[in-house]
Amino acid sequence: MNLLKTSALNGIAVLIKTVTMFILNKVLAVYVGPSGYAVIGQFQNFIQIVTSFAGGAINTAVIKYTAQYYENENRQRAIWRTAGSIVLLFSIMIAFLILILQKQLSIYIFQTAEFQSVFVWFAVFLLFFNFNALFLAILNGKKEILKLVIANIIGSLFSLVITGVLAFKFGLYGALIALSIYQSTAFLVTLVLCYKADWFKFKYLFGKIDPDITRKFAGFALMALTSALCVPLSQIAIRTYMTGEFGIEYAGYWEAMIRLSGAYLMLVTTTLGVYYLPRLSELSAISDIKKEVYLGYKVIFPVALLGGVLVYLLRDWIIGLLFTDAFLPMRDLFLWQMIGDSLKIGSWILAYLMLSKAMTKLFIVTEIIFSVSLVILTYLCTTIFGFEGVSIAYLVNYAFYWLVMGLFVFKALKSA
Repeated sequence: MNLLKTSALNGIAVLIKTVTMFILNKVLAVYVGPSGYAVIGQFQNFIQIVTSFAGGAINTAVIKYTAQYYENENRQRAIWRTAGSIVLLFSIMIAFLILILQKQLSIYIFQTAEFQSVFVWFAVFLLFFNFNALFLAILNGKKEILKLVIANIIGSLFSLVITGVLAFKFGLYGALIALSIYQSTAFLVTLVLCYKADWFKFKYLFGKIDPDITRKFAGFALMALTSALCVPLSQIAIRTYMTGEFGIEYAGYWEAMIRLSGAYLMLVTTTLGVYYLPRLSELSAISDIKKEVYLGYKVIFPVALLGGVLVYLLRDWIIGLLFTDAFLPMRDLFLWQMIGDSLKIGSWILAYLMLSKAMTKLFIVTEIIFSVSLVILTYLCTTIFGFEGVSIAYLVNYAFYWLVMGLFVFKALKSA
């Protein structure tokens, strides 16, 4: 399936997901407010870290090798069997740890023991959370784009209904429970979609862990775990700093800004994951890879740029529609954030080569360096420019990241 067809199908799912996210933004803005946004951001970062360590770190590898061995069903089944067994083992182990440490985790993440029961919900549903992600990775690698789109659409609708109802009834506590369970409830739908496929059987998901495949997974797991630690921890550090420097409401404005960025860029970022990663994994000739990258800059980058321009021009209307008047101070972030978003997509088109070709060392080094630099730049830029410095730091960081990607990715590919 080519880039345009994949983007068109994926666009349907993204449109629905974007609409549901916008509605949820409004619901959360009304029922939890700016300070609640900051708390939700902390918990989402915790979820990112835990799900990666509980098996989610190998999903990129599952996509790559399922696509790479597209003509070899036996090899694909060995990939899935090893992945399924790893996810099962680590999900159960980490769920028990969360149950044991629920009070300590609540105090560390939320600075209160009031929300410790949220961690019980998360631990109970963690296994389904990770298997839903694994099944989506298999569908992606198998290029079952229509089923992937259906699964993502239903997952988005579940997110809207569950989060909306719980936030309405229980406020911030309900929103946190929704974050713990909604992806797990979507597991049942994803399972049905996979179960109806000719290539799917439960016996392909569990069994002996293949040492050779595990070694192949290791590089991807190391990259994913690095990202799962660096990105959330840098966001937690920035959010904690913003809370101390400007107040928890301003940390909430920043959280609202990055959530808005994620929503309007979703068509681009999901196309990169759904089309680009499997496609680049298939290619071996550098000339073919360059053609695919150039296509990305012709099709994907202009979409991101146009989206940023529109969001900036409509910023006042967007704040009123998607949030509330309490979020008006986030207006100061839009210009720098939109430029930074465009630079981010430009750099990611190259960065996906690192994932597709398992450039482990380059990925880990750049991920650590630029996560640390984002925190440092945030401290510096907010000292100079005030609150809007948090988005100026984001812009500067991705400008340097794109430059580094341009200098090193193809160089590493040629020397491999």
